[in-house]
Amino acid sequence: MMRDSIVSQSGVPIRLTDERWDHILGQHGELAELRPDIMDAVGNPEQVLDGGAGELLAVRRNERGQWLVVAYRELDGDDGFIITAFLTSRAAWLQNRRQIWP
Repeated sequence: MMRDSIVSQSGVPIRLTDERWDHILGQHGELAELRPDIMDAVGNPEQVLDGGAGELLAVRRNERGQWLVVAYRELDGDDGFIITAFLTSRAAWLQNRRQIWP
């Protein structure tokens, strides 16, 4: 069974809805087998970055040296949801963002 929510680094439950999962797969089909990794990235990120428009970016490096980036939003401290996820090898793009955690 797939997990539909996980607690973020700041203690907020973050949901992955079917609609958002369909969106992720529509844009980034290479993530089809990575749903558990996407959830783990939110719950146990290497770092959390400011997304620039109110969203947070949970970041984890994978075994191929790419970064899995999961954009999510926390609402009122007790609810949140995943917006999208993608892989990137552009470390400079990540380094230009403000680090929230750790």
